[in-house]
Amino acid sequence: MDVDLFLASQSPRRQELLNQLGVHFAVRSQDVAENHQPGEKPEVFVQRLAVEKAAAVQQALSSTEQRPVLGADTVVVIDGEILGKPATRGNAITMLQRLSGRSHQVMTGVAVVSRQQSVCVNVSEVTFRELSLEEIEAYWDTGEPADKAGSYAIQGYAAAFITKLVGSYSGVMGLPLFETAQLLAQHDVPVWQR
Repeated sequence: MDVDLFLASQSPRRQELLNQLGVHFAVRSQDVAENHQPGEKPEVFVQRLAVEKAAAVQQALSSTEQRPVLGADTVVVIDGEILGKPATRGNAITMLQRLSGRSHQVMTGVAVVSRQQSVCVNVSEVTFRELSLEEIEAYWDTGEPADKAGSYAIQGYAAAFITKLVGSYSGVMGLPLFETAQLLAQHDVPVWQR
């Protein structure tokens, strides 16, 4: 097996970002309940889920497959409330109306689990311009918001909504590369390989 890492995510965006680091990896994922616990702070929630996702894959590996496992989770937070993935069109429209003309936080927890466990959280602040209902509905019709935290993708059509970003572009996409590279180094996973 010529991989140095397993990625505990089916996300094409996380795979693309990890490829930017030149890591030799394979995708393995396990179902993990993404339930927010009462009183759990958003930054604690994303770190816990990142660890749980990575640990679930680590436990499922055979003895010959043992490699570090990377897990990640991203949430959008406004007024202290987590906005997850929209369940319906109406849900997405409501979320985007809340984000319209305001700033919010995007938090991504990253964990690498092997014999030890390393975890961090990246917090970025994103500001949207005012959005009309017609724009929001047209955006929903693109299909892009359906499986995204907060109902938008910074790397897609929603880039036209964003007036300001303070933090990590890759973190808002779902995998902050600076922090990820640091965690991988702690687990002796080489980056920038060809």
